[in-house]
Amino acid sequence: MFETIKSIARQAGVIVLSADAPGVHEKDSRRNLVTQYDIQVQEFIRRQLLAAYPASHFIGEENNAQDDALHGLAFIVDPIDGTANFVRSYRASAICIAAVQDGVPTCGVVYDPYTNSLFSAQKGHGAWLNGLPIHVSDMPLAESIVCLGTASYYADTFDHTFRLARALFDAAMDLRRSGSAALDLCYVACGRADLMFEARLCPWDHAAAGLIVAEAGGRISQFSGAPASLTEKCSIIAANPHAWQEFFDRGFNVL
Repeated sequence: MFETIKSIARQAGVIVLSADAPGVHEKDSRRNLVTQYDIQVQEFIRRQLLAAYPASHFIGEENNAQDDALHGLAFIVDPIDGTANFVRSYRASAICIAAVQDGVPTCGVVYDPYTNSLFSAQKGHGAWLNGLPIHVSDMPLAESIVCLGTASYYADTFDHTFRLARALFDAAMDLRRSGSAALDLCYVACGRADLMFEARLCPWDHAAAGLIVAEAGGRISQFSGAPASLTEKCSIIAANPHAWQEFFDRGFNVL
């Protein structure tokens, strides 16, 4: 299964790289966009996965491809994480596929076609970037690069997000924002960054990358410390163990 998912993600990346005139539409706000390629990539992934695993369930970001049954084998998919980046040719977007067995992630793949970077993990077996093992850093918060997502679809989170961003900017080395939660999480997994947070994400934003963080030796949870939800939107904090513990010990989770 692991090799199949990686192959499907790479094939989906070819579709992303071939994009021309993406045909942009708004979902529920001017910031929440969808393109014909989001739909095309998701449908390609759905067909490939269900052909290989016909008894499985499919949970995708875009319409008409959702099934919220997490019993048995399910796939949680974000066809293009970072759609706004994709629309503007910002070249920081990723294809995300997580395999979940009875509610527990077992495989995760995040593929950045622009840099040909394939992040992957298998539960209990570790995490990799293009086949080479990766591990989180051991940086304390004072020496950390912090990635943030602005949860730009949810106006009720803005004040909290930027209050937390300022507090972490003062405590850490610097901040980064890529526009792709999945890539930010993978950067934590491979030690390019040390902590990532976002006030509200959907399961398809973090299911694959969250497993990659965990298998790379990191910690991922909601701001409350509860496990990240695979059925509802939730906050996400992911970091190396040292920075993750500091986040809670210093009360950043309740700012």
